[in-house]
Amino acid sequence: MIGIIYDASLDPGLWPRALERACLFVGGSSGALFWHDTATERTAVLHLFNEEAHYTKLYLETYLSLNPCFPAAAFFDVGEVYRSNDMVPFDEMVETRFYDEWMKPQRMIDALGANLEKGATNSSIVSVRLHDQDGFADAEVQRKFALVVPHFQRAVSIARLFDTARASSAVLTETLDTIDSAVFLVGTGGRIVFANDAGRSVLAEKTLLRERNGGLAATDADADRRLRYLFGAAEVGDSMQGDRAQAIPLLPDPHGRWFAHVLPLTSGDRQRSAAVHSAIAAVFVRRSSPASPPPLEALAKLYKLTASEVRLLDAMMKASGVRALAELLGLTEATVKTHLHNVFRKTGTSRQSELVRLLAGYEPPQ
Repeated sequence: MIGIIYDASLDPGLWPRALERACLFVGGSSGALFWHDTATERTAVLHLFNEEAHYTKLYLETYLSLNPCFPAAAFFDVGEVYRSNDMVPFDEMVETRFYDEWMKPQRMIDALGANLEKGATNSSIVSVRLHDQDGFADAEVQRKFALVVPHFQRAVSIARLFDTARASSAVLTETLDTIDSAVFLVGTGGRIVFANDAGRSVLAEKTLLRERNGGLAATDADADRRLRYLFGAAEVGDSMQGDRAQAIPLLPDPHGRWFAHVLPLTSGDRQRSAAVHSAIAAVFVRRSSPASPPPLEALAKLYKLTASEVRLLDAMMKASGVRALAELLGLTEATVKTHLHNVFRKTGTSRQSELVRLLAGYEPPQ
């Protein structure tokens, strides 16, 4: 299963098979790899296993906006496993149009998900859906899914580096040059085999990183030692580094800290890929900022709102009045009133207009 997941990063035609193997291992009936933007309420379905095209079309055209798991699902940290029934209890889910008209006809009762990559309002997600013959996701099912997620994370990252539509050795030069972050591909000994425009600018400045005898080096001595170690580990496989890319602090900054994220490209089946591309690791240079998350996510965490309450708060920016909210969310007016009273209580407000102002004008505590 793991081998197929990584092979899919170079051959997109294998993603449905990778999802199938994941479903068999975890204990689900269908799976999806998709992208979702909570701000625009748009979704792009990338790859599917065992899902009917008819229901996918219905979801995109009608039921996307009625999914009670969004936008709350987008708030989970990258790699964190979540369960639909934890966000929206099943007895609450069955009262929605989303369940009655989309889930129930497919005999779907639960789903596991994880954000593989995450932006301010969007994320790429892998999901395994459980049908009535599978039962609800118990602790063992969730444990197995948590084992699978890091491999999907890595495979998706690798897939973004290489243009599989061209010859197998072609790097996505044009795409990488449009990325704001500095990106490097390094070979053995840290030799630089590719740098995008932002990366070349970083090297020219010589503040964070520099080129040394053709290799990538950090200007800070401690950071450089750590970088050497990770490059060496990548050459022999990355079992020492765990399942995630490693972050190295490069330079402290009062407005944020600069990090080099090192992603090995020689894990397991990636060894033959590394031979083709002459790269053992990818390095992304980014600055972490103390800026707060988007207001809706910040409020959700501050006031401990449930997924259904988050969805209601989000809907208030698009409609007003209980009836309009109920129609927009696919809920009964009684259910909307219940969620509304709970949000009032948690946020210390008493009117919908106060909630809208709270969301529109939210500023994090200093």
